[in-house]
Amino acid sequence: MTQRSILAGANPEVIIKAGASVTVKGREGDRVAAETNGNWGLKLERKKGKVEVQIGGSGEVWVPMSSNVKVYAGKNIHVQGLKGEASGFAGLDLVLKDVKRLGNASAGGAMEIDCQSMHGRGVTFSAGRDLRFHVKDLTSARLRVKDIGGYWEARIGRGEVEVYLKSGGDVTVLTDQDVQALPPDYILGRIEKPDNGL
Repeated sequence: MTQRSILAGANPEVIIKAGASVTVKGREGDRVAAETNGNWGLKLERKKGKVEVQIGGSGEVWVPMSSNVKVYAGKNIHVQGLKGEASGFAGLDLVLKDVKRLGNASAGGAMEIDCQSMHGRGVTFSAGRDLRFHVKDLTSARLRVKDIGGYWEARIGRGEVEVYLKSGGDVTVLTDQDVQALPPDYILGRIEKPDNGL
């Protein structure tokens, strides 16, 4: 097993690139640490005010809790426990859970988003398979959804933010808000109430 760590400060910008799968977790402290079991190499370096982590195969990365992270992986990405912003681009499955702010995200396989808020006003999230989308603070949005069942549009609140969800499987939108079907077809897809641990 190869391990490395680097001093990064309390809220660094961290770019993580993995050849296979990677798990990223937020924790207390001011260091970025990484480990891999593979023989494909592991590199941590500081570049233009950012910390860059390169893992040849699969591995785990720990970052300061308030980090802003961008993660690229050939296979699966799992990011959890961040008070900053997370973006993920996965060749296979992508999970962003217990993350304060959602940046950009795409996955060749399934995608599961569970974040507090979202960056941007006109954004697209795409997955090759099922997509579960939960942004807690999304109270005014127009949803445009294209999944295996077809196309549908809906509005939450006044519809100020546009969100386009594309999926090769089913799209499930998790929200506590009222969701209103929009023309031309007035069709609603899968809407679920989030499990708030009750």
